[in-house]
Amino acid sequence: MKLLTVLLTTIAFLTTQAHAQNKLAIEEQYQGWLSQTIWPQARAKGISADTFSAAFAGVTLNWKLPDLVPPGTKAAVPKKQRQTEFGSPGKYFNRGSVDGATSVGRRTARKHTNTLRSVESKTGIPGRIILAIWGRESGYGRVAIPHDVFEVLGTKAFMSTRKDYFEQELIAALEIVQAGHVPRGAMKSSWAGALGQPQFMPSSFLKYAADGNGDGRVDIWTSEADTIASIGAYLDEHGWVSGRDWGVEVTVPSSVSCTLEGPDQGRLISKWEEMGIKRVSGRPFPDHESRSEGYLLMPAGRKGPAFIVTPNFYVLKDYNMSDLYALFVGHVGDRIQYGLGDVSARWSAVDKLYRSDIAAMQRSLERQGHDVGGADGLPGFKTRRSIGRWQKANGQQATCFPERGIDLN
Repeated sequence: MKLLTVLLTTIAFLTTQAHAQNKLAIEEQYQGWLSQTIWPQARAKGISADTFSAAFAGVTLNWKLPDLVPPGTKAAVPKKQRQTEFGSPGKYFNRGSVDGATSVGRRTARKHTNTLRSVESKTGIPGRIILAIWGRESGYGRVAIPHDVFEVLGTKAFMSTRKDYFEQELIAALEIVQAGHVPRGAMKSSWAGALGQPQFMPSSFLKYAADGNGDGRVDIWTSEADTIASIGAYLDEHGWVSGRDWGVEVTVPSSVSCTLEGPDQGRLISKWEEMGIKRVSGRPFPDHESRSEGYLLMPAGRKGPAFIVTPNFYVLKDYNMSDLYALFVGHVGDRIQYGLGDVSARWSAVDKLYRSDIAAMQRSLERQGHDVGGADGLPGFKTRRSIGRWQKANGQQATCFPERGIDLN
């Protein structure tokens, strides 16, 4: 027994040592990659050697970041759940997040009334929507942003599932420092590389960040006015339709299939009304909305609330591609301005599935000719309605949401 213990201890030690040596070798590859691949691109963009050296002084790879693909390994769909879409969508709307964003949002609205009105007048973006995004992204500037952006973007550009994208963002971050928008030490980001109170990726800062207080600078780190103006500019440039809402909760009769969900299956809202879809408030849709196109949104299929949304909902998704994010922003914005309560329909309990489980379902559906939007393990609207179509074709009631009992083979 003693000999076995010694043997196992030795094996563990050697494994750990080999792992450490492998990491050290990859770190050396990383430093070479910075000088041979990133520096020439940075120099071509006007980045000085001093700026480049300061940006990466003491920076090493961050091995704790998600979705890394070290050299010599292959990408895999992670089994560990990382996003709320993998469990009940209702968790995204937890009491603390919704109430906190609403109450602080109302106080912030009073504090920045003039700036919000000015931005809304210029862009058409309602102040309540700007506030809800600000609250979700950084708690109105109260949430600490912990990571060094060059560590994050450098790591992801060198070894992640989206290396090309993060390489471009890394160059953009260098441009921000080179232009003097913010000191190198203030370049803190999220784990994904997003900056400041509105959590802009560096390229978005360069394109959309705006001066909201007229001081001639653009500061999304400490200026609340610039943060408001920048969010407004982003939504404006992405096509927000002035005068239209983002959407509204509705009841969907059983005669209307959940497979009709999606922005590519839009119809006049008056047509949805003729099919029996009604606002939960019981009030009719406003005339200008009824004459315009709307889209069915059922983020939990038949296991949760339903909405008719407008093109503005998909502008919110340009800020963050999650249906639930856009829904949270619209819902909290309405609570801030109109004092609305929770959604009426209940978010039913759903099976807790790993991302790999959903990816397996998606691959099976793809083999059968369904367009699920890619086997990425995320149950977006294409996956939801494909599940519903499969259920209908196989004589089952369409729920349009992943469930553990569904056998797609």
